[in-house]
Amino acid sequence: MARVVVISGGGTGIGFATAEAFAAAGDHVVLLGRREHVLAEAAEKLPGARYYAADLSDPGGAGRAADFVKQQYDAVDVVVHSAGGNGGLEPQVEHTDSLEAVAHDWTLTFRLNVLTAVLLTEALRDVLRSPGGRVLFITSISAFRGSGRVEYGASKAALHPYVVALAADLGPRGITVNAVAPGLIDQTPFFGSPLSDERIQLRAAETVTGRVGVPNDVAQAVHWLASESSGHITAQVIQINGGAASSR
Repeated sequence: MARVVVISGGGTGIGFATAEAFAAAGDHVVLLGRREHVLAEAAEKLPGARYYAADLSDPGGAGRAADFVKQQYDAVDVVVHSAGGNGGLEPQVEHTDSLEAVAHDWTLTFRLNVLTAVLLTEALRDVLRSPGGRVLFITSISAFRGSGRVEYGASKAALHPYVVALAADLGPRGITVNAVAPGLIDQTPFFGSPLSDERIQLRAAETVTGRVGVPNDVAQAVHWLASESSGHITAQVIQINGGAASSR
């Protein structure tokens, strides 16, 4: 039976690869994000996909996106939170005061990675399939070991206790909640431009598989966690990094 799958950040990268996995299985996919043209182009590649553009870090935007989903479907089987970023692709703001700059960077990054996920989850909570619903978050290896932008790692780490609390809250309804924490994933627009061969080689050397990840590595793990086979797995954060060390 086809399921209803809502994917934030579903227009590119990991989100789009995840959408492809669910669409290939015959599920009804709804793509959410801020850039309507990106969502429209992605939806054209997926049979029957719908999309809605909104800023999910804003309560009004998240509410409107949820209302769109509720108008189309009576229940949502799977929610995948892939929207986010490290702030590097956002419009840059010049600050003369160093503390204002720090406050701006941290606030922006937490809005991108935490509020987008939390607000959409809360907005869809009442229509999650009970039992059998799945809520999945894309976090990061940076949540465990930091990154060049420490606020990014901190924002991803902030989702982990939410996963545990939400799993406890939704468990009695037969809904599971998990996160996957990828290492470096190539072939995405995350960094704004292709990674250099040198950087890819350095990060690949951290793994035991000898390569960095690609979007489908994450998509297939998410697809499995959303399956009936994983029904007794909840409140977990699963690292997808080829065995890369969790600390420097």
